[in-house]
Amino acid sequence: MTPPARQPFLVFTVLLTLLSTFATALKFDLLAHPGHSTKNERCVRNFVNRDTLVVVTATVGGSKGDGMVVNMHIKDAVGNDYGRPKDVVGESRTVFTSLADTAFDVCFENTLSGRVSQNDPSRSIELDIDIGADARDWAGLQAAEKLKPVDTELRRIEASVNEIVQEMEYLRMREQKLRDTNESTNERVKWFSLGTMGVLVSLGGWQVVYLRAYFRSKHLI
Repeated sequence: MTPPARQPFLVFTVLLTLLSTFATALKFDLLAHPGHSTKNERCVRNFVNRDTLVVVTATVGGSKGDGMVVNMHIKDAVGNDYGRPKDVVGESRTVFTSLADTAFDVCFENTLSGRVSQNDPSRSIELDIDIGADARDWAGLQAAEKLKPVDTELRRIEASVNEIVQEMEYLRMREQKLRDTNESTNERVKWFSLGTMGVLVSLGGWQVVYLRAYFRSKHLI
């Protein structure tokens, strides 16, 4: 019988294993268009923390010479470029380490390069993005350190948990920064409102004094 102290850990392990089992690659068809245009690109966006390993695996159907050319472009939201594979057919793998805490895009474009026999020419694409612990070569680690499968799985789960903790810490720091910004903004708005009210009151008092002086000069008071 499993000791009560280990039951939560086993439940958590089972949940992570199920999530890993149900995770599948993204599959879609990409229509071909004449000429290059960014509006014809199809992009998949994901968020990554700084200095995180990312493995992008794309499997493109079709064959070279079928009148279509599929190009990839991997970039992030702050202008970093991680790869531009050209004329991709079959499996293409791109490995990089993120340079910033930001979102990155994996974009595909299918352009016509010749005559095609089908009415709506397209290429099938299967995309798999592994980030952090999922991107590590656990099979190679198991072979290098001669680990048992259970030990390798426990290491993978430990790495995943550490990433979750780091992500929560990052979100906490962002929330604290946003809260400080909101408090600073509220303080400025409060003093601006008080200053505006003071100016309006001063202007009203000046108008009363000015009008009284004006009517007295006209002998109306």
